[in-house]
Amino acid sequence: MVKKKSNAKFEKGDHVVYPSYGPGKILAIKKEIIAGKRIKVLVIQINERVILRVPEEKIKDLGLRKLSTANRLRDALTVLKAKQKKKKKTMWSRRAQEYEAKILSGNLVSIAEVLKELYKKDSFDEASFSEKQIYASALDRLARELAAMKKLDKETATKELENILKSAA
Repeated sequence: MVKKKSNAKFEKGDHVVYPSYGPGKILAIKKEIIAGKRIKVLVIQINERVILRVPEEKIKDLGLRKLSTANRLRDALTVLKAKQKKKKKTMWSRRAQEYEAKILSGNLVSIAEVLKELYKKDSFDEASFSEKQIYASALDRLARELAAMKKLDKETATKELENILKSAA
């Protein structure tokens, strides 16, 4: 059996997810000379300010993937629509680490779990600064991938997610 080159599944214009940065778009696939070696890199625009150059041989190690499937998105939205569970009694610092790890995993369902657990129906006034930051980070990641999948702008995707959370609370 012949193995395909790893770039065979990625092409210029594809929307991809870099787990620790979130969704982006491949602007180019080109050869560059880095440390005296000629290597193939994917040039990925994450947002207006972040452009990454990912060496082809690092794609698998970094967990770069295509956008989630419709089924995976449906699973994530099901998490958001579910009734709120009781909050864990663990210390905030431990929960915050778990939440950050889930967000950085790039897994839509895990990110939805963070969003669901941190959502406050009435007001975020009593939430700590770090709770607000982690919530905002999870919302941003989920909204950006939803927007890319449904071809929406990020603001529309964000409102859609917040409406789901509000109606389930």
